[in-house]
Amino acid sequence: MNKLKNDKLLNLLRSDALLFNSPVHGLYHWRTVERNGLYLSSFNKADKKVVSLFAYFHDCMRENEGMDIKHGPRASDYIKLHKDILEISKDQLKILCMACAGHTVGTKTNCVTVSTCWDADRLDLGRVGIIPDAKYLFTNEAKRIADERDHKILYEFSEVEKM
Repeated sequence: MNKLKNDKLLNLLRSDALLFNSPVHGLYHWRTVERNGLYLSSFNKADKKVVSLFAYFHDCMRENEGMDIKHGPRASDYIKLHKDILEISKDQLKILCMACAGHTVGTKTNCVTVSTCWDADRLDLGRVGIIPDAKYLFTNEAKRIADERDHKILYEFSEVEKM
């Protein structure tokens, strides 16, 4: 199983992420994004380690539940500060930072890992009452899920523990 197992990282996020316990942008959402990303990664060659780390970092520096356009770049900076506990290569770090920094405003990328990260997050928009639209997704399986409204397939994916 490729799910994140890094107690040191979770403890760090628990102490630093203002919205760690938020049902909208906190740990529950992060675990759902991880599940979505690992599912999507089974259809492409996305880096599963980066996908899992993205799930936990992408919203960790949010200052509020509403508009916070700079939270992605702040998350990227935060990652760089704590890169020593991540056990990833320089290339993985670069991709992770790019995925986090651009996840709210990114429109196109040729990196399958970044695309998978962004789609994993966007497939969880239902938590805030937004139905994911395939025109804002990048990977074929994410588009299929959106077009067919087949989110059930994600809930059945068991690579990440259910809460």
